[in-house]
Amino acid sequence: MARRAVYAFLLLVVGVPLGALAETPKAPPPLAVTAPKPEPVETPAAGKIDAALARGIEFLLARQEPNGSWGSPRRTKGLNIYAPVPGAHQAFRAAVTSLCVAALIETGGDDPRVAGALDRAEEWMLEHVPKVRRANSAAIYNNWAHPYAVQALVRMHWRREGHPERQERIRQLIEQQIDMIGRYECVGGGWCYYDFRHGTQRPGSRSASFVTSTVLVALADARDLGVDVPRRLVERGMESIRRQRKPDFSYLYGGGLWIAPMHSINRPGGSLGRSQACNVAMRLWGDEAVTDKVLSAWLDRLFARNLWLDLGRKRPIPHESWFAVAGYFFYYGHYYAALCIEQLPASERGFYQDHLATVLLRLQEKDGSWWDYPFYDYHQQYGTAFALMTLGRCRRGAEGWKPAAKPE
Repeated sequence: MARRAVYAFLLLVVGVPLGALAETPKAPPPLAVTAPKPEPVETPAAGKIDAALARGIEFLLARQEPNGSWGSPRRTKGLNIYAPVPGAHQAFRAAVTSLCVAALIETGGDDPRVAGALDRAEEWMLEHVPKVRRANSAAIYNNWAHPYAVQALVRMHWRREGHPERQERIRQLIEQQIDMIGRYECVGGGWCYYDFRHGTQRPGSRSASFVTSTVLVALADARDLGVDVPRRLVERGMESIRRQRKPDFSYLYGGGLWIAPMHSINRPGGSLGRSQACNVAMRLWGDEAVTDKVLSAWLDRLFARNLWLDLGRKRPIPHESWFAVAGYFFYYGHYYAALCIEQLPASERGFYQDHLATVLLRLQEKDGSWWDYPFYDYHQQYGTAFALMTLGRCRRGAEGWKPAAKPE
């Protein structure tokens, strides 16, 4: 009790100064731009990348559910993620379906089978995504579903160019999802996916840096479409990430770990994937501290020390690997690394695109999928979706997915 009282006192007394110290520095600290440099790798042949993309697309087409979604609660194992029914699985399915939709729009080309799959998925999303809520007061998995739905819906909107009525319906759903994002914002700003502390209507737990980053990247997509994004949400989210950013630009797993900044999960090896998401999110919303040198340094770290993420891949118990890495950090982190690469000058991208493609090409499964963590019947689908969107950004000289034109 005495220790808890001390912690509570520290939170009250130190909390405001910590917020003040989280202001954006004029230049990144030296630790943020210092990293081991990975050796160059051979540029994968464009045909090899295209073939891998084609196999991944075939996998997603084959695994689409009859109702148009992807993923299900089937294929349980001895140890499963806490998932109160039915809400947790409604959120999981919405998030995974959204990722698959975004991946097929970005990489599926004009294949009529892809078009048919996207039409079915669009109908499912329009019906089911508006109904997604948290499972209970503790499990807020919908904070994954809402941002990934926004990203998919933005791409669906561009896909429906020339169909204004359908575009308007999609736009309304984007706005509804942004409203849900606002409803489930943490009291202190940012977003989390568990609230075991308070169970309040507005989550009372501290935010998680990577969940907040996921939301901010999605909100940037909506902004670029011309949808109104509440600035208050963005500013509070950015501030919550700054509070969790260390001088080397590794990021705390969550705000609750501020009192243990050198816990293994908060060190660079534990932040390899998380830093990519946080850096690109802050960059997209104008944080001048995330310079090209910061992006490059953390990409260097990712590829020079990729083994730390890879050791956690496919392990059935979360956080059991070195630096408390969980398997599901892997393809998530590499996807956001691809977004970081897009932020660099064109002349600097090739080195990192080659590394990223090399990592993904060697890990594709025999059935064409990619997966990093055994997770009911969602893992192959979300892993493949992340990998497709990542690999599609690895072709030298080719831009990643971009809409044909931006709205005025």
